[in-house]
Amino acid sequence: MQKRELGRGGPLVSSVGIGGMSFSNFYGATTKEDSFAVMRAALDLGIDHIDTANIYGGGRSEEVIGEFLRDLDGPNPFKIATKAAISKDPETGDRRIDNSPAHLEAELDKSLKRLGVERVDLFYIHRRDPAIPIEDVTETLSGFVRAGKIAAFGFSEIAPSSLRRAQAVHPVAAVQSEYSLATRTPEIGLVQSCEELGAALVAYCPVGRGLLTDTPPSFDKAMTLAFMKSNPRFSKDNLAANLQLIDKFRAVAAELGVSAAGLAIAWLLRRGPHVIPIPGTRSAEHLRELASGAALELSDADLALIDRSLPIGWAHGDRYSDAQWLGPERYA
Repeated sequence: MQKRELGRGGPLVSSVGIGGMSFSNFYGATTKEDSFAVMRAALDLGIDHIDTANIYGGGRSEEVIGEFLRDLDGPNPFKIATKAAISKDPETGDRRIDNSPAHLEAELDKSLKRLGVERVDLFYIHRRDPAIPIEDVTETLSGFVRAGKIAAFGFSEIAPSSLRRAQAVHPVAAVQSEYSLATRTPEIGLVQSCEELGAALVAYCPVGRGLLTDTPPSFDKAMTLAFMKSNPRFSKDNLAANLQLIDKFRAVAAELGVSAAGLAIAWLLRRGPHVIPIPGTRSAEHLRELASGAALELSDADLALIDRSLPIGWAHGDRYSDAQWLGPERYA
């Protein structure tokens, strides 16, 4: 497995990581044994970067990772990233965003306990609170570095302008953003700004929530999942249109002799040496399929063929509903 820097001067990690949201039943029921199998497969494949968050299953994802690490015979083999800032109002149950120092430190301490580690390699602000200047949040995070609780920090779903403001205070190791052949907004400034400033661009949902695979979700399957049920891209008409369009991409993958998922990962890795996809899966077999993309050598002709099959803007439906847009910064 190739290695890439997790931020300029940061540790080298596998070019493909794994997202821990799938360990929390978000995309369907799973078990601890399934999650353990995925992590064992990751290590066999040379994958050593794992990404989670305090809210994934109410801490369940972190707990499962922590249990796996405790069962290992030897030191922690993973570079671990986790996140905080999203919570629920205890009275209304509404989602809220909190970037206050007290909240972030309290949640970080809980994450460290669940993971069973004294320090995480990367700590993200999961979503920005517009009421608190990003410079102030960056100062809070730099304090966690000095305290030895985190090795580095990043931000999830921020605008390039926000990255520059934060970078002026302290080096930002990574920006996490949804990025795939189905969601190419990062190409209008974020990909370039991360490369210029030395931040890794960690791409979540790199196979478009299953769309860019050989077994994309059906409408009936999507309607069993709370997130997809309310997501515009998976409404009945939009999904039907999207499934028809991705047939062209799947045909390209077949022509190249690879899986659609592997090709989607390989395409992302060609977007820049600082791009690190973190696909999530409940299946060790599917992880091996995803990781195969790291070994693909795509030519310029291959990239042109992919772009013709799925030109920019092909997807029907916004990537988020109005409610799901709470937190991500729009910059175009």
